[in-house]
Amino acid sequence: MPRKRPSALRARLSLPQPMYAGTDHCRSRRPPRPWPTRIDRLSSRTAAAIHREESRRPCDEGLWPGATATALATCRSFLALPGRRLYLQRDYCACEQCDLRNDIAVARDLLELAVHRLPPWPRRELEALLAWLDGELWRRTVPDPFAHRQPHRTGAWWHRRLYDLDHLL
Repeated sequence: MPRKRPSALRARLSLPQPMYAGTDHCRSRRPPRPWPTRIDRLSSRTAAAIHREESRRPCDEGLWPGATATALATCRSFLALPGRRLYLQRDYCACEQCDLRNDIAVARDLLELAVHRLPPWPRRELEALLAWLDGELWRRTVPDPFAHRQPHRTGAWWHRRLYDLDHLL
């Protein structure tokens, strides 16, 4: 039986993924994988527990397959930015995927939701990773002294950090 050339297989893999019917450009996601994805700096046991929890719930409950890995990547890329002080960026696309990729407060909210839904052992491992990320976020961002005057800025401490206003001008 003839087999396909490796270049033909690679060309097929590099084709753009089809979008789901009725979705816009921001909500195009690949179908969930049947196996847990590898999450950097977490054990395979924790990654499997996260994937199980993301796959168990409907997407409208805040978690979907790959959301935790995306949120961790958002936090790491934000903290990898150069400079002594960082200012949070707000995204106004109004879809969950764009908010998750661009706003670290939304990403941190999703990670907090994932932590509370995990079993004890994976929860401790994810909390240890988040403790380091939170320490860096606390150290490199500036508190907003007027956050208490804005009713939408209630909640966790990362919502009361100073946002960058230059991109609004």
